[in-house]
Amino acid sequence: MDDITVRQQVLDELEYAPMIDAAQIGVTVENGIVTLTGHVRSYAEKGIAERVTLRVRGVRAVAEQIEVRYPDNPRIGDEALADRCARVLEWDVRIPENSVSLKVERGCVTLQGCVPYYHQKAAVDKALRRLAGVTDIVNLIAVKPSVRPSEVKSRILAALMRSARDPDTIRVQVDGDRVTLDGCVDVWRERELAERAAWSAPGVRAVEDRLTLAC
Repeated sequence: MDDITVRQQVLDELEYAPMIDAAQIGVTVENGIVTLTGHVRSYAEKGIAERVTLRVRGVRAVAEQIEVRYPDNPRIGDEALADRCARVLEWDVRIPENSVSLKVERGCVTLQGCVPYYHQKAAVDKALRRLAGVTDIVNLIAVKPSVRPSEVKSRILAALMRSARDPDTIRVQVDGDRVTLDGCVDVWRERELAERAAWSAPGVRAVEDRLTLAC
């Protein structure tokens, strides 16, 4: 699919998404790589725009350069925002108690700490992205390795067998706490399933996705 067609389909998909003001988002495409520019009303909307773009057929990757602006609300001070973030993390049962520390500077929330599972690291990000005043999130939380690499690989392969249509086309390599996915998939959804399976294994700190989409 050519870049002009991909760009138009991305624009149409952004326009179709009810939570996005597509008029404020610019789209350029080069070799299937989409660059998003412009501004949105919240950090959550920024994430939605990226996810909506990734589900369009022909999109190989997204370079997201969207700015967050809060037109209707006065700017929330960093101290007040840090207090809000801390309270949200305290109330979230998915996040181990006292495992995460945070710093807020001009609306950008930097997260540090250590958790046993990647899904707990992702839960912190998800819990904070909807808060008014958040302009960006830098998630530096570490994932502690808790199982042997061979066990990590077997768990990932088992998860792929349960979810992927053709798991034999996906190769999994584990080196310590790093997972590499290689091979070919038919649709972007299959690639997302493979990544999710890798990130869901305990002790995984990094996933390198080398999967390609079948032409």
